[in-house]
Amino acid sequence: MPRVRENRSLLLVFLVILAPISGCFGGSEERASADSLDVGPEVLVSGVFQEVELAADVDMSVFVPYLVIDPISGFVQNSTVLDIDGGSSVSIEMLAPPRNGVLVMMVGELGREHWPIRDDEESWLSWLSRGGPESADGNGISRISGNSSIDSVNQSNEAGGAVSVKIVSAERVESVSSSEGGSHSSGIVHGRVVYERLFDITNPANSLDPVDGKEGYWDRWAGQGNAAYEDAAQYIINELESFGLEVKAHRFEFTDIFGMQNPESYNVCAYKWGSESPDDWLVFGAHFDVAPPANLVLLDPHVTGSRTYGTRVGAYDNTAGTSMVIETARALSDFESRRTMVFCLWSGEEGGKRGSDYWTEYYVKEDNPQVTVTNYINLDMAGVNWPGGGGAPHGDPDPQIDEDGYPKDSEVWPMRVYIGPGPNHDRFDQPGMVTLSNWIGSDALALEEQMGTLVGTNYTAETWKTEVWLDMDRPEIIVYEDTTARSDHASFQDNLGTVTVGFGGLVDGYWCYHQTCDTLQEMEDWMDTTGKDYGEENTGVANLVNSLDMITWWALMTFFHCDESPVLNAL
Repeated sequence: MPRVRENRSLLLVFLVILAPISGCFGGSEERASADSLDVGPEVLVSGVFQEVELAADVDMSVFVPYLVIDPISGFVQNSTVLDIDGGSSVSIEMLAPPRNGVLVMMVGELGREHWPIRDDEESWLSWLSRGGPESADGNGISRISGNSSIDSVNQSNEAGGAVSVKIVSAERVESVSSSEGGSHSSGIVHGRVVYERLFDITNPANSLDPVDGKEGYWDRWAGQGNAAYEDAAQYIINELESFGLEVKAHRFEFTDIFGMQNPESYNVCAYKWGSESPDDWLVFGAHFDVAPPANLVLLDPHVTGSRTYGTRVGAYDNTAGTSMVIETARALSDFESRRTMVFCLWSGEEGGKRGSDYWTEYYVKEDNPQVTVTNYINLDMAGVNWPGGGGAPHGDPDPQIDEDGYPKDSEVWPMRVYIGPGPNHDRFDQPGMVTLSNWIGSDALALEEQMGTLVGTNYTAETWKTEVWLDMDRPEIIVYEDTTARSDHASFQDNLGTVTVGFGGLVDGYWCYHQTCDTLQEMEDWMDTTGKDYGEENTGVANLVNSLDMITWWALMTFFHCDESPVLNAL
């Protein structure tokens, strides 16, 4: 039978089964319990920061395990504990998870210090179902006062004993139809707006540009004096400046044997300076150049039946990642941050990550030696992965399905969350970033059932990624440490020792990788599961919007966490 996820139905079953937990402290009107707490609005809006009022009938403390905004500093922090006197209420600005419609808040006695916590690879619902609220042992958190105007939390070896749980619902607003990605079309960032930017940049219907004579922003090869790239870079500059960010065009040149200056790299980076630690930089990045042709003729492999090299559009590689970085910059420009936000679109990645190499080596290390790049988030080749894939518009459009409901021969690879530096395949070198990635994905993004965390114990260095994935029954989303960095994150790892996390889908298994057929239409065809024998049936647009939404949210939430607590190199 095909593997079909029924998360919505399971959530409803969990709610029915677990409803009695909300009164596990019952028996006394004077004792704090979830029954004594009212949360308003009754149904929260998923994917936005909103004011939430907590009203208590009796004295209590409430643990809110979600992203909240400090009302004084404006900084986003992970979780808080609130003390509420009986008969009064407090309000807090919090983010309801964007892709999970069920939230939990914990209620305990007034002034409670220690609270239980879920494991990083499980959702709050799984924590509830295994009896987490009644457990006095295991993982926990402790409250910290004085670091902000609202209490923050830290890891603890004490869970504090049993706790009462308040279940709160949230719903996401739909701005377009389901077939157009409506389920993921609202929030401070969302998949539909990323899709629309991807469409605009790759749109072949745009009139010929008078600057370079090309359609739209095609043919933006390398960024080495190419007029089409220069034109596209100006588009990025205009967009980023419209968000109120400080934009810098970083040009790097080299002197050839004749003493002539030649353009080597042209990056566009936007800055919003941190309010607390401005010399700590947290960087988002994606390369904006596309693979240049190997010869003067660019042929469509759909027509010729064979692949060459080079593309004109680069929808998947890497207009998708570019669109996510630009939209993340737009959203984050409205937030205060402790550390400096940097949003970079790199040139020269296809020629050997020259853009990010120059920026890290010269602009950071030489020109700004006081700067520490605390973490780097890379977006390269994202969107062709779960929940679609397998459309394989080339060759066999309907690949054979195995007994588990997947295409045979590993044709469809999962969405990848790749972390580094991780030189060792048989252990985690950066456990902090692995834990954070799992924490975000398993609950806020409702991916617990789809995720797998790969470590290659008892496998060879050459085969561990494939063999572990197959032996884990092919999880649709994998979190792992990549021993072979192939994109701009390598520059940050090698030149600065920065801990990086990246998000991507298929690479070599994608028929149109570095081909002229790397278009938005190809991505939609690949992601179309309508009429297929596996997975959920959705249009290519709906699945693509879903995927773009998931990845953009993952990157954004990683930023919020790392702005509060950077994940530093453990090696």
